[in-house]
Amino acid sequence: MSIFLRLKLHALHQCDLLTLGRRKREFPGLEIDSQASSNLALARFSLAEGARLRIAAGVVTERRPDALHFLLGRNAEVEIGARTWLRTEVGPVYIVAFEGARIRIGPDCLLNSAYISAKRSIEIGTHSFVGMGSRVFDSDQHDLDDRHPEASSPVQIGDHVWIASDVSVLKGVCVGDHSVVGTRSLVTCSIPPHSLAFGCPATVRGAVGDRTKTR
Repeated sequence: MSIFLRLKLHALHQCDLLTLGRRKREFPGLEIDSQASSNLALARFSLAEGARLRIAAGVVTERRPDALHFLLGRNAEVEIGARTWLRTEVGPVYIVAFEGARIRIGPDCLLNSAYISAKRSIEIGTHSFVGMGSRVFDSDQHDLDDRHPEASSPVQIGDHVWIASDVSVLKGVCVGDHSVVGTRSLVTCSIPPHSLAFGCPATVRGAVGDRTKTR
């Protein structure tokens, strides 16, 4: 690498650090570890009063403008665990916590062009993947009609889980540790640990072994 290129990259890095410093002053509830990727400077942050967003050491993302979105309502809390990859190469990542909601992700997770939306609580465990175009909701999002108001219920995705592409995980679901959910599935009911599930709605179709060492 030439000296000119190294100097250019260093200057770019310093510029990103200054931008992140401004974001922290703008949003008092924003905490970004100094060892997280400086590419986070290109993310879109929207934190309402009392909201808290914690991004741990080793969290990485690509250098893509307006591809990573953090949208937090009043008193919402979001935690991104250490070494989690918020991957935006194929499409944007959205992490949305409505007023008073809680989202916890990681450590060592992968969100690949995914959409996470909580009105109550979503938790994703250690070393779990949410694939391209997949969505996790803990709420109906809207009232069904005048007799059936919007309902919300916590979602929990365990450790070493793989949610493949174009999957929708709906309210009240628990996906057990070491499970895999196949592409284009609709998850409306909980899935036991070590299960292979797919379909619309997703049902258990097989068993999955230990995924601790998977990449």
